[in-house]
Amino acid sequence: MKNLIKQMVAAKHLVKEGFLLLAIVSLCFLVNPVQANARHASIVIDAETGEVLHESHADASRYPASLTKMMTLYMLFEALGQRKITLDTPMQVSIHAASMPPTSINLQPGDTLSVREAIPALIVRSANDVAAVVAEALGDTEPTFARMMTDKARKLGMYSTTFRNASGLPNPEQKTTARDLVILSTRLMKDFPQHYHYFSTRSFNYKGTTYNSHNRMVRNIPGVDGLKTGFIRTSGFNVATSAQRGNRRVIAVVMGGQTAASRDQQMAQLLDRSFNQGISTQLTSNTKHARATPVIAQKVSTSNPVSKPAPLQKKASEPVLTPMITQVKTRAEPQKVTLTKDKSWEVQIGSYLAHDRAQAQAQAATRWIPGAVVITEVEVSKRKLYRARLVGLQENQARTACQSLSRQKMECLVVRS
Repeated sequence: MKNLIKQMVAAKHLVKEGFLLLAIVSLCFLVNPVQANARHASIVIDAETGEVLHESHADASRYPASLTKMMTLYMLFEALGQRKITLDTPMQVSIHAASMPPTSINLQPGDTLSVREAIPALIVRSANDVAAVVAEALGDTEPTFARMMTDKARKLGMYSTTFRNASGLPNPEQKTTARDLVILSTRLMKDFPQHYHYFSTRSFNYKGTTYNSHNRMVRNIPGVDGLKTGFIRTSGFNVATSAQRGNRRVIAVVMGGQTAASRDQQMAQLLDRSFNQGISTQLTSNTKHARATPVIAQKVSTSNPVSKPAPLQKKASEPVLTPMITQVKTRAEPQKVTLTKDKSWEVQIGSYLAHDRAQAQAQAATRWIPGAVVITEVEVSKRKLYRARLVGLQENQARTACQSLSRQKMECLVVRS
């Protein structure tokens, strides 16, 4: 009888300890549900400097889901730049491509799809059938194209990424990291600025059906102008985002969200925190650097003024972007700056044979610095050229802007109007 009583007392203590342990574990999940999520990973960087502003499990292996399509688009933009294809090139729809599971745009075997139609289908609809069409158009087969994607990833510095398909559909060997995806996001913007506007597309129409974007960040969060969302069950909800506020741009990746809403909420919080992080310090540092380091102007050769970037090809309905001059006030202690304060300074981006090339390069520059774009016609050596400039700047703004563009490997020259 005594033994029975002892056993009952011991069992009672075990039950209490069990409840206590359960309560502690539950409390951990309530206190920090993001950290408790085993699929979570995130990173935020300053687009200009590459400085990491936030990271959490950034190098942990994760499934990319439809963020894979950013690399598919990178390969497509590269083929456009190399003139292997044009926006009007028709691509054949195979039985393999048409058999891809949703999401899709319901392509049928024997159909053709132009590159112009494929781009918004990949970004807005995240269409798996379109990804397979692109893969076969550029690589003959999807497995071959996936190897091409992996090789390109290595060249871009994405050493922890392996692709097995072009869509992001589940494959246990298709892995990446948040850090690799922020590298890819950055390179998409820097290598193909003339195509970046596609990532802010909110809807498109194909064969009478209108498809709306899954990316609510572009619609709802101030400053967000791209890039891509993704989801499969094994990855959770992923998103890669680029946003600009004032004269700063940040690029961020969040992976493993438990819902699309919670993922978007976390991204919004990270963006707010990153934009507020060290703004005064950065602006003060930039002012000091502008004083101490004279800019070595990179002049544009008049003998060969054609720029490398491909021309910006716009539909007639697309608006012309004219960024406004943005001045951000800092609470930091004022510096003794000897540079002039009048706004008669300009940053010349270059001179080009075609107006659209000048416009494209000027708009690309405004991805990294603020300014109003002006294209003027000039004559050099009896040739008509179009000069692209950012105008209405103070001297210190112009010099700091040119330094920023030089770091992006864009030619520039500070001039006074």
